[in-house]
Amino acid sequence: MKLVLKGDQRAFAEIVELYKDKLFHLAYRMLNNRHEAEDVVQETFLRVFRNMEKYDPNQKFSTWIYRIATNLCIDRLRRKKPSYSLDAELNDQEGSDGYAMLPSDDRTPESEALLSETQTLIREAIDSLPAKYKSVMILRYLQDLSLQEISDVTGMPVTTIKTRVHRGRDFLRKKLEYKL
Repeated sequence: MKLVLKGDQRAFAEIVELYKDKLFHLAYRMLNNRHEAEDVVQETFLRVFRNMEKYDPNQKFSTWIYRIATNLCIDRLRRKKPSYSLDAELNDQEGSDGYAMLPSDDRTPESEALLSETQTLIREAIDSLPAKYKSVMILRYLQDLSLQEISDVTGMPVTTIKTRVHRGRDFLRKKLEYKL
């Protein structure tokens, strides 16, 4: 980031290359929409570029960029209205994210159907979480960030993060008890 602040465009391109996939996965998990996730990634990099002078070098860059992306996702979730894209892939509507395509030694039509159904139920349960729990749960369990890192990204105390993770798990447990 120091090189970017000095005007090195190649350094900014390296930052984009390093974080684009990570930010896309975060945004896709939160929004469950490929096109919106791509928009969030672009908007994140635009905000980083426009606000690079506000970056505090004493802070981890990854924390700063994750915070921007997470806030953009939360803003979209708050004002979410049904959106339809004419060029959307059919798999995008089904929520297929590639994990269902991983090979298994004991694949049968029954096990595949059960796995697909279970993944759909879990995805729907995560999608139904209130935004304040959803963002924390995705950062914790899907992005594998520590409680301290989530605290840095969201600007909330670690104790609040622990509470939201606990309540998010309870919410998911109750939601899934009835369906599984």
